[in-house]
Amino acid sequence: MYIWNIIHALLMNVEELRDQCLSMPLVTEDLKWGNNLCFLVAEKIFCLTDLDSYFSTAFKVQEEDFEELTARDGILQASHFARRKWVVVTEPNALTDEEWNKFLTRSYELVRINLPKKIQEEILKRRVEET
Repeated sequence: MYIWNIIHALLMNVEELRDQCLSMPLVTEDLKWGNNLCFLVAEKIFCLTDLDSYFSTAFKVQEEDFEELTARDGILQASHFARRKWVVVTEPNALTDEEWNKFLTRSYELVRINLPKKIQEEILKRRVEET
């Protein structure tokens, strides 16, 4: 199991996480709080990863997913974001590749829907232009 954790950590590395997050409309990245690589939409964080740890990536989840995810090994309630339903994944194989994609996209959408209408319209416009 330990070997698989190392292999999967290499597969789901920071570059893959970065590529996936930056592929979404109007996403930027920034280093905050020391060495945390944060992914933002309109200056609102939807995902962050600690570059100093073996693996630690946090993102926002829907309320109905929160309990199920935090019951899994390798996924915890994110201490600084808990009241807003954030989780931190400490073992990369706690999620499948499909789940990573689903939950990162969903986190982006959960943050996006609370943005001002003008910014949401710009995101929609970018999506249309990309298709």
